[in-house]
Amino acid sequence: MTPTAVLLASFGGPEGADEVMPFLERVTAGRGVPPERLVEVSHHYLALGGVSPINAQNRALLAALRTEFDSHGIDLPLYWGNRNSAPFFDDAVKQMADDGHTSAIALVTSAYSSYSGCRQYRENIAAALDRTGLADQLAIRTAGQYFDSDGFVEPFARGIVGALERLNAQGIDDSGIVVLCSTHSIPESMAATSGPEASGWYVAQHTDAMTRIARRAESIRGRSVPESQLVFQSRSGPPSMPWLEPDVNDALRSAAALGAQAAVIVPTGFISDHVEVIWDLDHEAAETAAELGLSFERVSTPGIDPMFVAALAAQVERALAGTPGRGGCSANCCPNPRAPQPVIPGPPAPAGAQS
Repeated sequence: MTPTAVLLASFGGPEGADEVMPFLERVTAGRGVPPERLVEVSHHYLALGGVSPINAQNRALLAALRTEFDSHGIDLPLYWGNRNSAPFFDDAVKQMADDGHTSAIALVTSAYSSYSGCRQYRENIAAALDRTGLADQLAIRTAGQYFDSDGFVEPFARGIVGALERLNAQGIDDSGIVVLCSTHSIPESMAATSGPEASGWYVAQHTDAMTRIARRAESIRGRSVPESQLVFQSRSGPPSMPWLEPDVNDALRSAAALGAQAAVIVPTGFISDHVEVIWDLDHEAAETAAELGLSFERVSTPGIDPMFVAALAAQVERALAGTPGRGGCSANCCPNPRAPQPVIPGPPAPAGAQS
């Protein structure tokens, strides 16, 4: 059945101070996150007026995708649903069905494979279809990951080159600069089981993207760039559970101890400058750098960069054509750490791949 619509599937965020705690409670439900951590994180949102920029960013992305779709003759309507805030997936799938659609592609605002970044969205949409009684009427499958697309890589690479130029202009040589590629930390167990057959795709894909970004930055610059290091941020789980490290702030301290003069932070784990980027990097990491006497540069996320938007449109076109994904989304990849749940399909696996 040929898809006739596209669903932008995202995380969501509060759009007022009264929405902050309910939003955080939905995000962390069943995960054993200490209440004091929720209060701490709520202050991050409240400091920004209680409004996460992610919803406005998704509205801008939808508009940019509409323009890109139109320029390439992709005559499909765009819908939008969130995991943790309005517009919720239930409302999105009901609207799609009311408009007469029976098949659709879901484009997730996460570039990598993991439970929370991929499979959980597949669970969320399957649950929404079940709750609304539409599971037998509306078929949705995801478009897959895009961490290695040129349109995702290019904005980060340009950002690194620009940051290095500014630091060099301040008299800081490349030998005194560290480049830290930051992404959301997840439990070590979740990272290990990401991808098919517990293949550890979360870290592997981030490492792959980091390498591609560095190579592209070197090509743009015409010479080498400082070696990049993968670091993590935004840990939210119980202290007893091992999460991926090093934390970006610890990495900054280590770099300063080794004589670094400046740091370039590249938020390669994110596609837009939402609260975890703005607070955890522009506030907390920047404060750590200042305390250490490090010059600090933070590269922008792709957002609605034309190359990135074009890459997302191309991802949709591949999904429409049934082109196999990068390894595909198998029945057992990125398992739910608590209990198996029904999922919508992902992209088909290449011939010979495990599924």
